[in-house]
Amino acid sequence: MAFITLQGLNKYFDKQHVLKDINLEIEEGDFMTFLGPSGCGKTTTLRLLAGLETQEEGIIVIGDKIVADGKAHIFAPPAERQLNLVFQNYALWPHMTVFENVSFGLEGRKLNKKEIQRKVEISLEKLQILTYKDRYPSELSGGQQQRVAIARAIVTEPKILLLDEPLSNLDAKLRVEMRAELKRLHHELKTTMIYVTHDQIEAMTMSTKIAVFSEGRILQVDKPIQLYQYPNHLTVAQFIGNPANNFLDATCKEHGQTTVQIQSDLGKIEMSKQWVSELVEDVVLTVRPEDISISKTPLKNAVTGTIKTVLPAGSETIVHIRCGESLLLAKEIGVGNYLPDSTVYIKVKAEGLNIYDRATGARVNHVLEQSHQTDLHVYV
Repeated sequence: MAFITLQGLNKYFDKQHVLKDINLEIEEGDFMTFLGPSGCGKTTTLRLLAGLETQEEGIIVIGDKIVADGKAHIFAPPAERQLNLVFQNYALWPHMTVFENVSFGLEGRKLNKKEIQRKVEISLEKLQILTYKDRYPSELSGGQQQRVAIARAIVTEPKILLLDEPLSNLDAKLRVEMRAELKRLHHELKTTMIYVTHDQIEAMTMSTKIAVFSEGRILQVDKPIQLYQYPNHLTVAQFIGNPANNFLDATCKEHGQTTVQIQSDLGKIEMSKQWVSELVEDVVLTVRPEDISISKTPLKNAVTGTIKTVLPAGSETIVHIRCGESLLLAKEIGVGNYLPDSTVYIKVKAEGLNIYDRATGARVNHVLEQSHQTDLHVYV
């Protein structure tokens, strides 16, 4: 049974329909990330869950309690929802010390001073900032202030922790450090965390589940690796991947009694009919950069391409290759030594391909089990 259920949520700002039939289940202990571009509805959904906004339609259930019902006009206040919220801008009291900021939420709970001190120091220790307890926010770096904000949120031991783009104000190095801290904290506390971000790397590295938002709808909810390997919609495939997926115009037609053939600038791909849910002629083929291999010498069933740009990045090399009408992006681990305008021969891992209906954007190939990936063949 889900710990948090969002059912049929619809939200309007004036006449603008910003959330469109949001349905989502979150298990207790999940690290669920709401991922999507600005204006897609992810923060509005978080605010509905927190009780900071109200929906016109739909219900929100936490545990076994309905905390919001749009049609019945039932909206439990934030204090009754077993949660705390960490804001993007930290929202620390500037006239209070770190200790006082973190202890603020405990003051009205009739705890004695010794118990308050114990809980605050445990929270500060978990965030590795106990030595800063007597400093004021103005004396801390951005990363330290964010740790204080998180310590303040966890000190009351909420069952749910909501985080609204908490790392967006930090520099790149601090963001990497705080990702690791948040993941460690989640593992240690076992708290249900719901995290809002437009940064796919944050989502992929920290989450147990990701909900991808687009234009007020949820397009896919899945584990990070499944989301990466098998986006169920073109919009998801366009948003997931760093470097980005390659997209190729293609046609898909029957080829004999048991196979279909997909023609693109990558050559001809034959696939068993059982791995295609719907036979659509006008399709888009996607392939991840790391699934393209490059050779300087001719290979059987390889496609000829021309090197356009080489971008070495130390641990990896990004290569742009012109192949027919398509400009492909390939990623090699280590240093790749290629000359612009030189001819190369490329092959793709067929099991890494996904096929989408151009008209609807829906994926039309099934997820291939490892034992059946040999049913795919690539020909030039």
